[in-house]
Amino acid sequence: MFTGIIEEVGRVKSLQRGTKSVRLEVDAETVMEGTLVGDSIATNGVCLTVTTLTGKGFTADVMPETVSRTSLAQLKAGSEVNLERALTLQSRLGGHIVSGHVDGAGTIINRTQDDNAVWLWISCAKQIMRYVIEKGSITIQGVSLTVAKVTEGSFAVSLIPHTQGATTLHAAKVGDVVNLENDVIAKYVEKLMGMEPEKDDARKVSLYRNFMGPL
Repeated sequence: MFTGIIEEVGRVKSLQRGTKSVRLEVDAETVMEGTLVGDSIATNGVCLTVTTLTGKGFTADVMPETVSRTSLAQLKAGSEVNLERALTLQSRLGGHIVSGHVDGAGTIINRTQDDNAVWLWISCAKQIMRYVIEKGSITIQGVSLTVAKVTEGSFAVSLIPHTQGATTLHAAKVGDVVNLENDVIAKYVEKLMGMEPEKDDARKVSLYRNFMGPL
């Protein structure tokens, strides 16, 4: 479990590509403190298991299922990645509850400057958009962010200067593919209420409005 508060921007040292899988070697410093083989590190929002410790980082295996759902396969040697260690019982929950289980990928379709903030508009599949609500939480490339605006098929977030500087999103550009994870609470609420994805949209909206406030 993670919070979406990035601890460090690491750098991919190498990739070994299998038929459908990828083996990553990442250079890092901060997230290596206290890290052991078998620990979890969110890498661009994807929960990966540390398989070996190197002198300056770690390696992790990315299985075919993860490759198919995320943008990790598009990484190359030299790519920067957002890194966060798993929560401990002593950690502050500064972002929101993040599992590291990416729901799918989205595409940046617009980027604009607004004084000290940067707006990113992201398009994604319907099964991801159904859980996106204005002022709700979403994880983009492992970063916990607040949804600022929603349209059919896309949503926008606004990045403060700190987030721009502390994550890889400072370099995000139109056309980039990004990993997205919906707020897990919304998915569990829907499941527990017995709602069917394609039949209960009106009921879902009513429930979320009561739970989260005005859409």
